[in-house]
Amino acid sequence: MNICVIGTGYVGLVTGSVFADLGNEVICVDNNVEKIAMLNRGDMPIYEPGLEEMIARNVEDQRLSFTTDTEEAVSHSDIVFICVGTPPKENGESDLTYVEQAAKTIARALNRYKVVVNKSTVPVGTGELVRDIILTNRRRDVDFDVVSNPEFLREGSAINDTLYPDRIVIGAPNQAVAMKILELYAPLEHPMLITDVASAEMIKYASNAFLATKISFINSIANICEQAGADVIQVMKGMGYDHRIGAAFLQAGLGYGGSCFPKDSLALIHTAERFGYDFQLLKQVVAVNEQQTMLFMNRLKEKLNGFQDKVIGVLGLAFKPNTDDMREAKSLDVIRIVIQGGGTVKAYDPIAIENTRHQFPDIFYGRNAYEAAEGTDALIIVTEWNEFKQLNLERLKKVMRGNVIFDGRNIYDPIRLQRLGFDYTGIGRSPHAFNSK
Repeated sequence: MNICVIGTGYVGLVTGSVFADLGNEVICVDNNVEKIAMLNRGDMPIYEPGLEEMIARNVEDQRLSFTTDTEEAVSHSDIVFICVGTPPKENGESDLTYVEQAAKTIARALNRYKVVVNKSTVPVGTGELVRDIILTNRRRDVDFDVVSNPEFLREGSAINDTLYPDRIVIGAPNQAVAMKILELYAPLEHPMLITDVASAEMIKYASNAFLATKISFINSIANICEQAGADVIQVMKGMGYDHRIGAAFLQAGLGYGGSCFPKDSLALIHTAERFGYDFQLLKQVVAVNEQQTMLFMNRLKEKLNGFQDKVIGVLGLAFKPNTDDMREAKSLDVIRIVIQGGGTVKAYDPIAIENTRHQFPDIFYGRNAYEAAEGTDALIIVTEWNEFKQLNLERLKKVMRGNVIFDGRNIYDPIRLQRLGFDYTGIGRSPHAFNSK
């Protein structure tokens, strides 16, 4: 099939690359001239494992191309995917400006029947909005249909998630249109759920809000564990073995970040208000997440008798491993709190240093974890990169000035670190629980 993908962010690039890899002819479009120039040079605007190789392969085989000419790309295509950003407004409502702009461009370029697929994360009713915009702005009396096909990609494993999805959701106005999209995904041979458009739009928000709820719930349990002398790791295991609950997203830590959970939770709260429902549960999920990093840093501040003239090492800057994405990254809050308290920050991340440097150009960035830890009074683990789990802890202790480790992702064994002479603090891991073993 001939496919146009509007937007070359995480979703657009991965979607376009995978469809090209499945044998389709794909044109990826973006109005960012610099980004398209990068892609045409073979340079990646984002870091995603395996993406660069997949793009290079399909460009070479002439199945994938990049352009800023949206109307030409739309005219050439049978199916048009909208994969643009929907950032939050100040009140938490989704900003649909880019979706609306894409719909107007599609309308102008409509030259024959096309299926317009909303893959951006959008509130309920956006499918109708897109349809109305195209009807109002089309230049020719050409038929079209609007479909919702939400993405469920995790940054750092986006290609794998696209090729091996838990489910493919297709929200369509009728069965015939749904079959066109089903045919596109058929080579993946994974479960497909066909719904109406509104239900598909709601599935995306409901899924992310539920996962955010699991994270805030286990972080609340962790805060109780610290006071009660319990170990949240054991609590999580005991809960996770129950197949009704499952262990996924039950890892206590500094809270959720990234481009999806914070934005989508706020958007669903706003959507609920639009329909007259006060979503108190989700509001508390957001509140717990906003408090989590501050609770953690207050404990470190108390341990060090303040941050004034202290040197704090920060290991991990991206909001999660295997990405360079800094959106809503907890490291930004950690760094800001230390600096505002009069301390000095030394940081390291395998991928995300350059993106962090845009926001904090004056802090020290190490070439590796040991350089970032050298001379520090305390070390904070913010992102659970695999290389941090395999550090030589004896070497780490030698280069540090102090011995305090605050493990914001619970990647270390507290007993081992205590035996090595570290003053260890995790999330929901009471010292009473360690000492009783």
